[in-house]
Amino acid sequence: MSTVETHVFQAETKRLLDLMIHSLYSNKEIFLRELISNASDALDRLRFEALTKPELLGSDPLEIRLETGKEPRTLTIHDNGIGMNREELIAHLGTIAKSGTRELVETLDAAESKQQLAEMIGQFGVGFYSSFMVADRVVVVTRRAGDSQAWRWESTGDGTYALEEGTRETTGTSITLTLKPEDKENGLEDFAERWAIQRVVRRYSDFVSYPIVLNTEKDEDLDKKAMGEEVEVRMEDKVLNSRQPIWTRPQSEVTADEYNAFYRQVSHDWNEPLEVHSFKAEGRFEYQALLFIPSQAPYDLYYVASKPGLQLFVKRIQIMERCEDLLPQYLRFVRGVVDSPDLQLNVSREMLQQDRHITQMRKWLTKKLLDTFAEMKEKRNEKYLTLWKEFGRAIKEGVGSDFENKDRLVELLLFQSSQDAEKLTTLADYVSRMKEDQTEIFYLTGESRTVVENSPHLEAFREKEIEVLYLVDPVDELLVQSLNEYGGKKLKSIGKGTVKLGTEEEKKKAEAELEEKEKDLKPLLELLQTKLDENVKQVRLTNRLTTSPACLVGAEHDYSPQLEKLLQKGKGGGAKQRRILELNPNHALLGKLHEVFEKNAEDERLGDYAELLFGYGLLAEGSEIPDAPKFNRAMADLMTRGLEG
Repeated sequence: MSTVETHVFQAETKRLLDLMIHSLYSNKEIFLRELISNASDALDRLRFEALTKPELLGSDPLEIRLETGKEPRTLTIHDNGIGMNREELIAHLGTIAKSGTRELVETLDAAESKQQLAEMIGQFGVGFYSSFMVADRVVVVTRRAGDSQAWRWESTGDGTYALEEGTRETTGTSITLTLKPEDKENGLEDFAERWAIQRVVRRYSDFVSYPIVLNTEKDEDLDKKAMGEEVEVRMEDKVLNSRQPIWTRPQSEVTADEYNAFYRQVSHDWNEPLEVHSFKAEGRFEYQALLFIPSQAPYDLYYVASKPGLQLFVKRIQIMERCEDLLPQYLRFVRGVVDSPDLQLNVSREMLQQDRHITQMRKWLTKKLLDTFAEMKEKRNEKYLTLWKEFGRAIKEGVGSDFENKDRLVELLLFQSSQDAEKLTTLADYVSRMKEDQTEIFYLTGESRTVVENSPHLEAFREKEIEVLYLVDPVDELLVQSLNEYGGKKLKSIGKGTVKLGTEEEKKKAEAELEEKEKDLKPLLELLQTKLDENVKQVRLTNRLTTSPACLVGAEHDYSPQLEKLLQKGKGGGAKQRRILELNPNHALLGKLHEVFEKNAEDERLGDYAELLFGYGLLAEGSEIPDAPKFNRAMADLMTRGLEG
């Protein structure tokens, strides 16, 4: 009869276990992922040592076997891997942190957050101890390959463990968990139930390279029981994992149907993907990626609550279902998986340590995707137009956030323009069509093409056949804040500042004529300014109008009306801006107003017409009138009296 040895855990184990169980893991089901991952590592190590000692391999196939018990409720994970001897048991399971000092515990106690806590002890391999999240007692029976003696390790997580000689016919390790009572409210399922085990294995460990076997009832018997039939229970070994990840197979050997099926699995999108790309990086740091570009944008793509991210695997074990650090935010629509055997993980495998590998992978994946977009735009334009229609708004976000790739992103941009109602244009194409005397790229923002296309701001540009870009996405307002010029040509909003078109000689002539007219109309303009002072900071003449009587513009650095509305919708609202009211000096209405003013500067109709001109400018740009009742009264009065009355 062997002697039972009682050992005290090193490294203030009771405190560390409490920290790990209650602080580090947000999802308790991942204990099974950790144990399966450890079993897979043990099998890998046996195969490695067997390269020089073939006798270590037995006749049985290498596998991971799961077994449940009802009374008491238990879950056992078996493997026929390398196993452990007495010294290895003490070294691996008796010591959580190799430093084992009180200083470590004091440092952990001082951690201000779970993230900081995880980073501090991330280098210590303690996944095994996640078992105590779901188990009151853990028993390990193990026998090292090449040894005849097995060992039994047992602990309740109270700071001590018992060690004695054990019995095991084959090499490998068996870990038996005596499960805590089921507690669904706290996320603790009944892991004595086979369905719960199958769900966790398929979620996290579906691509482990060794078969994960569960002894369960036959599927046909379960179907009959579901139909209410009485059947004799028959058990069978069932392999729970598919084993071969689709991303490890050459793209030429995978069918479109297989890719489509996997895409549905990772994206929950029943449409076929627009593009599929399989990448592999080799060298000092290795990783593989299988990325899908959806053919249709999800409904929540532009919602704050949207949770983007690729699935992250390490050695075929899923670590994170949505890893937001692998791609920049503007590429959040991309779906897929990334798998690396070389990532350094923290204690819980839930939060990656901040190291250069994540940054390297992010840069590499971003470059690959942008290369793909550029190739699509150049050689498969119809497909790129589909991509742009669904995700162009998101790609535009990158211009202001991804400075490293800004130039590449700018070349991907497409815009509507006055050149062609059916065809989108690039900035390069716009520049190639610019007139000889044109020095700026003109654009106008608005809620829709219809609003922009009917704006009075375009009149002079139409007359001179100068192309204007229509920026009608909300994100365009932020885009132009980051994109000041392209190809040496400054981007200029035709809704701000003054407009000077034509040759230098034509500009000087137009400016002189405008100054002369403003001298004649100065008293009238000052009166209109006084009437509209609450909403207008200046009333002036313009040469940008040819048929409309008036329009509203902003100063060079003012917000556009569209951006102002977006800011006012936000939390706390935004500051209200006073605009500039520009009048067409050649319009008959201004001439009649001047006649009325010269006859009687106190005529009440002048105030009413000031309100109407301001309202006209707001409606023309698609904005709301701030005082609609006042506007309506002024309109009704003027329609009744008429200008000649």
